[in-house]
Amino acid sequence: MTFTKRLRDGVRSGDITCSVRIWQSPRVKVGGRYSLGAGAIHVTSVREISFEDITPELARRSGFEGVVDLLKVAKHGSGENVYLVAFTYQA
Repeated sequence: MTFTKRLRDGVRSGDITCSVRIWQSPRVKVGGRYSLGAGAIHVTSVREISFEDITPELARRSGFEGVVDLLKVAKHGSGENVYLVAFTYQA
C-alpha cells in the first residue's frame, strides 16, 4: 500500500489512520502488513463505500484538504469501486 510523499509523515505519526482507494477490486487484505519506511502499515479493515460517503471530514481524516483533493489522488487507474481502508502504523 503506497502513499504520496505528503501523507507519509501523517501516516507514520498516527494522525492518518484511513485511506480512500478507488480500485477495480481490493488490493490489500485485512491483517496484511505493507512496508512504509522503517515500519509497516497493518490493515485493520477494508470496506466498499460509495462516492457519496466521501465527506469533507473523511477527506481530512485521510490527510487531504477536501474531497476534490482526495479524489485527485485516489482516482488514478481504471477502477470504479471505492474502498475505505483503515490501518495502523507499526514502527
